[in-house]
Amino acid sequence: MADQRVVIVTGGGTGIGEATARLLRAAGHHVIVSGRRPEPLHRVAEETGAVAHPSDTAEPDDVQDLVDTAVSRFGRLDGLVLNAGIGRGGAVGDLSLEDWESVMRTNLTGPFLLQRAALPHLLASRGAVVAVASVSALRNGVGNAAYATSKAALLQLCRSLAVDYGPRGLRANIVCPSWVRTEMADRRMARFADEAGLSGGADAAYEQATRLTPAGRAGEPREVAEVISWLLSPAASLVNGAVLTVDGGITAVDPGTLAFDFRIEPREDGSA
Repeated sequence: MADQRVVIVTGGGTGIGEATARLLRAAGHHVIVSGRRPEPLHRVAEETGAVAHPSDTAEPDDVQDLVDTAVSRFGRLDGLVLNAGIGRGGAVGDLSLEDWESVMRTNLTGPFLLQRAALPHLLASRGAVVAVASVSALRNGVGNAAYATSKAALLQLCRSLAVDYGPRGLRANIVCPSWVRTEMADRRMARFADEAGLSGGADAAYEQATRLTPAGRAGEPREVAEVISWLLSPAASLVNGAVLTVDGGITAVDPGTLAFDFRIEPREDGSA
């Protein structure tokens, strides 16, 4: 097919990465899914025809092997989806140095290493990079210092690609989702439900976390994957350095006006 592309998707075994890999494969593109856990990667590969490549993108040797595998197998590289990420909760005074460095290595150093290794091939193909950041790159919350900082830095890392290499045909854009029902988010919501005493478990936690979102719900991985797929495609040929919120409208809400919305009700445990 004329528009067939070769794309590496990190964090490709679950959540947004898996949904993106499935969407790209369904469109006929070659996809290499990367991640630290082999089992979900091989499941996605078996079900879609993607290539599973277990690797830690915070390790330079793993990154180079990932890029070399893609190019040797398919002869080119057209796109990166930088989706691998972790979170460690805590304010600055609560975070251990180990947790801080772990978040930065996975969420920021890993994408830098992969961009650098892939750059010659992406320039040759006039390719595209899409980073999965978060609304935390734009808005902060309680106990979110490491994650929010890493995602804000990832945003500017990708904009640097757009500025420095856009004249040579490379595009780099960023998506910022809010709550999306992924494995990682499910774990956080289960903890929230326990902490808040919500009887409905993770489902009730999602409902509480998104009740002020104009969409009124969490997103699904496929909804973010659709945006990523578009940004990788020629249809987005003039889009470079953009930050697209895929958040159900939550970043459009002015918190200062919420007191005037009398539909807001306390949580079922009685807390505000």
